[in-house]
Amino acid sequence: MTRPLLLLSNDDGFFAKGIRAAREVLSLAFDVVVVAPASEQSASSHALTLARPLRAFEAEPGIFAVDGTPADCVYLALHGETPFLPRRPDVVVSGINRGLNLGQDVFYSGTVAAAREGALRNIPALAVSAHHEAGLPEVAAVASKIAMELVQHAQSHKGGNHRAPLLSLNVPRPWTGEVRAAKLGARIYEEVIVERKDPRGRSYYWIGGPSVSNSQEEGTDTAVFDQGVASLTSLILDLTHGHDHGLAARLAEHASPQQK
Repeated sequence: MTRPLLLLSNDDGFFAKGIRAAREVLSLAFDVVVVAPASEQSASSHALTLARPLRAFEAEPGIFAVDGTPADCVYLALHGETPFLPRRPDVVVSGINRGLNLGQDVFYSGTVAAAREGALRNIPALAVSAHHEAGLPEVAAVASKIAMELVQHAQSHKGGNHRAPLLSLNVPRPWTGEVRAAKLGARIYEEVIVERKDPRGRSYYWIGGPSVSNSQEEGTDTAVFDQGVASLTSLILDLTHGHDHGLAARLAEHASPQQK
């Protein structure tokens, strides 16, 4: 029987330890093809490269490097006549990211964007992130279990009018071994901009401070993480906020030309 095909990407680059560990473990249950950035693309969000051509090369059998963003990688793999995939993948996995993607991190994360690009094409997708000291084989093992469940879920709902699921897994260190469903919390960053001068006296800037804390609202990924539990969060592709629909309707009415 044909094993499920898994497209594996990340934002740390095809050479990163996390994606290598993920590929090794995922290959026990899946046929795995890696299409990942040729260089680190952390915090690139869902950017696509439109102003220049993209180049790719096969670094090793089944491992392709693209000189673009994580979203570029998945987009290229799923479209056109590119030689990366033998068939449409059954699931997309992105990671293992070195570092967390909790709370609002999901909007900036290239790791999450690679998974989201798969889900936008109606392929179930999982983003995997972990504390930089977490055991990569253990993280990969739980990711493999979830990925297989996603494949089976998709097969059982084949032919329906369902959106493909998009999930984000964050594994702490130390880790109790438990995985818990959680909603997005909030990461509270020290929002600092450091201005410095180059040798010619021109200003340049570093974005981001060194410290961060997590909100502790019950049931959130940030609170669960601080309890030593891995969080599994279901993300949505439809960003419409139902509670604000009435506000949008009123604003649209006031903004439209008044009918006589």
